[in-house]
Amino acid sequence: MTSTFCPRCGQELVATASHPDCDEALHLEPPRYCAKCRRRLVVQVTPTGWTASCSVDGTCTANAAS
Repeated sequence: MTSTFCPRCGQELVATASHPDCDEALHLEPPRYCAKCRRRLVVQVTPTGWTASCSVDGTCTANAAS
């Protein structure tokens, strides 16, 4: 999957620009924006991980590392 938008801040990703702060933060927290369509995600955080749902592009999940 090619991301068009930053999943943390929602800004458009450009080939020459990077988001090092966002990349680092995404190791600790779930995404807040859909990387395909930029819609705000519905995020549910649990002790074992998180689930993020986009009304158009579906759901992604992650489990906490043991």
